[in-house]
Amino acid sequence: MPGAAGLFDLTGEVALVTGASRGIGAVLARGLATAGATVVITARDEAALQRQAEHLRDEVAAEVHTVAFDVTEPDDVARGAAQVRDLAGDPTILVNNAGVQHRQPILELEPADWHRLLDTNLTSAYLVARELAPAMLRAGRGKVLNVCSVQTHLARPGLSAYAASKAGLGMLTQVMCAEWASSGVQVNGLAPGYVDTELTAPLVADPEFDSWIRGRTPAGRWGAPQDLVGAAVFLCSGASDFVNGQVLVVDGGLTAVV
Repeated sequence: MPGAAGLFDLTGEVALVTGASRGIGAVLARGLATAGATVVITARDEAALQRQAEHLRDEVAAEVHTVAFDVTEPDDVARGAAQVRDLAGDPTILVNNAGVQHRQPILELEPADWHRLLDTNLTSAYLVARELAPAMLRAGRGKVLNVCSVQTHLARPGLSAYAASKAGLGMLTQVMCAEWASSGVQVNGLAPGYVDTELTAPLVADPEFDSWIRGRTPAGRWGAPQDLVGAAVFLCSGASDFVNGQVLVVDGGLTAVV
């Protein structure tokens, strides 16, 4: 039986992280690489991926591959998955991180924006897992981590499409567990609270909202992407082999209080 440190060792694993050209995805990819995994980062922008891969190689001295594809297009996902297998072999870890945000009241929200958020935040996880999970099931081992949100559980005005997509992702996580756990694959969710990223930059810059978040969060601050790395490595490692179908909230205590 491995020691405590060995439980979190990802040496020999191949991890694919979607939406990893920046933000939370890039930080999670770095965390997995630091833990020993070979990492494949994906997004639509090949140039941004190449820049991020160079940063990762410089910082971690890890094996990093890039594959550009659109996670919302089934044919492009299939093409990208084939390219991933050619470059690095079958991923043993999948992190479904790709996501977008759009804040608008329900009655002002255009159907195109509704579908864009659901396609990117929810359907993409189904499409990418559909391509990569079969190899995990055949091997009898694997980790799927779906990046959810506190909006998986909580609602705020103006977030109808985002909250619906993240709530759906939480339930998809549970259904994947129900179908795949008996084959040795663990599927869990990671739900960040309010994290200071490019997506939340307008909120961080809003003095009223910034003050509300700091007062509402027991930790008294916004989260940083790095705050999510430990939980992600745990859920992608042998340390979580009997954890399945859960959504782990990392929010500085925001959802624990009223």
